Amino acid sequence: MSGWRYIAMRTVSQDVLDWDVPFKPDSPPRRELSGPGQMAGTITPEYMRLMAKPDGLPVLAEWATSLFAEFNGRIRWGGLITNIAYQGQAMKVTCAGYTAYPNEMPYLGPGIRSGAVIPKKWAYDGKDKNNDGYIDGSKPRKKMPKRPKDTISSRWDAFDVYRHVWSHLQSYKMGRLGLTIDKHDSGYKLGAASGKDPWELQWWENPDCGQVLSDVMGLARADYLERHYWDGSKEKILHHVDLGRRRLGKSRPDLRFAQGENVIEIATPNHQGSHFANNVYVLGKGSGKKTARARVVVDDKRVRRAKLVTYKSTANARTLTEHGKKIRARHSQQLTIPSIAVRHHPNAPLGSWQLGDRILVQVDIPWVGELAIWHRIVSEEIDPAAGTAVLNLTRSDFYG
Repeated sequence: MSGWRYIAMRTVSQDVLDWDVPFKPDSPPRRELSGPGQMAGTITPEYMRLMAKPDGLPVLAEWATSLFAEFNGRIRWGGLITNIAYQGQAMKVTCAGYTAYPNEMPYLGPGIRSGAVIPKKWAYDGKDKNNDGYIDGSKPRKKMPKRPKDTISSRWDAFDVYRHVWSHLQSYKMGRLGLTIDKHDSGYKLGAASGKDPWELQWWENPDCGQVLSDVMGLARADYLERHYWDGSKEKILHHVDLGRRRLGKSRPDLRFAQGENVIEIATPNHQGSHFANNVYVLGKGSGKKTARARVVVDDKRVRRAKLVTYKSTANARTLTEHGKKIRARHSQQLTIPSIAVRHHPNAPLGSWQLGDRILVQVDIPWVGELAIWHRIVSEEIDPAAGTAVLNLTRSDFYG
């Protein structure tokens, strides 16, 4: 793959260990919308310069080394080495983007209660024990004054929680990935304004940081995008997460993706068949009759097919409903083209799109005929050397 270079860096210290790792990828690195992406490949045979360094670890070490893919001076992908295996003389290396780091990491920081009722202290609490409406022991008898209204705790913006969790993770010495995050707000406040449905994050409930981040982004109906790039001197690689106030990307009527022109291959279109469901019930935290529950139903003129799923990490109604919407979308009857392979073409020059963009895919499918369906680009594998790319898609109407 002419033009590619792979750079190894010690993740926490950010010291470059090797400027040209002899890495052979299985395929171009995969970038994902609201996901870490991945890269996998092999190194063979053993190279002496990849043996142990003064810190006692090999150059390529699980959860210690980051690997970056550069093409013609631009960082195309970056992530942590998460798994190393051996196949004969070959070393098999698997990497995941930095945003995979929070997954299965416990939250141990201060508690958050967003939009919770805060009872006001009242001088007359407990002074009407017989509930007759009068102050106990008052002579002459005095009526109990009207109780003041309780206050509602401040409500956190979803992006503030996202940044807070990452700040917590990177507060540990060996968790400092050097990852920066956009500073703007999402405009979505967690918890109900009435205080009846607070959003909570409490360490004693053993929350998973990755799941918390996924939940708050789902509630805000927002996307994120991880990227890595050179600083001005091209001596240091920077790491950043872009946050979309709603959905990243835009409608792209200026681009054309048509079979026989720039679309060179399509994956087999999906129908759901036995997996179809138009009624989804989500069971949340709690037990027995006190179990939190949400229902997502759509009237699609088809017979009712129900699916029950559990999501026991929360009792928040909005979180459960958003999770139900995702499950229902996955089990929709609507025909979806899961991926297309495209070549560089004036219709849509390589890299002219962005992750999250909505594109019209025009294909001819046996037994169905000619179709033109709007899809959203959710991941990409670009090979600029070959002038091709694989775009993974979902129907744009899944997002509402």
